[in-house]
Amino acid sequence: MSTRPLLNRSLAGMGTTIFAEMSALATATGSINLGQGFPDTDGPREISEAAARAVLDGRGNQYPPGPGVPELRTAIAEHQQRFYGLTYDPDTEVLVTAGATEAIAAALLALLEPGDEVIAFEPFYDSYAACIAMADARRVPLTLRAPAFRPDLDELRALITPRTRLLLVNTPHNPTGTVLTPEELAAVAELAVEHDLLVVTDEVYEHLVFTGAHHPLAALPGMRERTVSISSAGKTFSFTGWKVGWITGTPELVAAVRTAKQYLTYVSAGPFQYAVAEALRLPDDYYADFRADLRRKRDLLTAGLAAAGFRVFEPQGTYFVTTDITPLGEKDGVEFCRTLPERCGVVAIPNAVFYDDAEAGRAQVRFAFCKRVPVIEEAVTRLGTLRAG
Repeated sequence: MSTRPLLNRSLAGMGTTIFAEMSALATATGSINLGQGFPDTDGPREISEAAARAVLDGRGNQYPPGPGVPELRTAIAEHQQRFYGLTYDPDTEVLVTAGATEAIAAALLALLEPGDEVIAFEPFYDSYAACIAMADARRVPLTLRAPAFRPDLDELRALITPRTRLLLVNTPHNPTGTVLTPEELAAVAELAVEHDLLVVTDEVYEHLVFTGAHHPLAALPGMRERTVSISSAGKTFSFTGWKVGWITGTPELVAAVRTAKQYLTYVSAGPFQYAVAEALRLPDDYYADFRADLRRKRDLLTAGLAAAGFRVFEPQGTYFVTTDITPLGEKDGVEFCRTLPERCGVVAIPNAVFYDDAEAGRAQVRFAFCKRVPVIEEAVTRLGTLRAG
């Protein structure tokens, strides 16, 4: 039998994700799961009913078109125009994917070649590292440092080399909750144009901004022709299990990403695509109420964490709040999260797993607030025992 390792060396060290590990720990201990970012309630009833109708009416039960059903592609194009004034042709400039995760994978596999460098904000969502590795490219982190977690634009410029192919931008940013300002976005765009770089933007939390506003990078001068914009229905409509995502870009960029995507899932979520098309056309009140509800939950959890003794970095957007555990006399976030369920019955995620420089995030722990208010209140009560102990 061969002694060669079975796992591709590019994926060495990327075993079971921290989300799977912590969610399993939550189940095993009966803990409140504030780790993985999924809501504990479903999205709008009328959208669930739209999905059920699609199934019963036989829409999407067989393979849908490779780029996505026309109704959804049209709705995505309308969404980009409605919220950002961006015009996309639904036939050539929109591609439906199996969630944003597949969109990221397909974009990176399509646009990168071995040896290319990708600059990404660190801490970064875990799939970024895996997808860059599978493309045999090299990730170059731009570290967002506490307490502000703002990008150092001078450092960004210094990181660009002749091998830099692509900037991977996540705003609103998971896990820190940072929302890039118009000035920061303009500086990123200027560098991309100056160095002729491609940009992939992960915008899945676009409708969950509590401070400021979301501004798509593709709307800036010189950026539409070099930007692949990614979003999804999961976070905006609280149907994370449906896995309906999308990209928008020029026909050339979409064709490149589609070439890789067709050999991943090919197609997915047929009936759900019709339901998401209806969801994207919900009135403005839906988006405003959804954002206000999550803001209240953010405020409830951040206040409780501060009272429990954590140092809290208030997020400007997303589902998540990052904390520092050193005021509790703790130093290691991974160990802290692994023992937290037994200590007080709550599960969180250590930010160190999102860093190449694990020391930079060693004492940081992320909590999700996309849960029902009674669940957050009970979690806060349990976490309060840490200080008492």
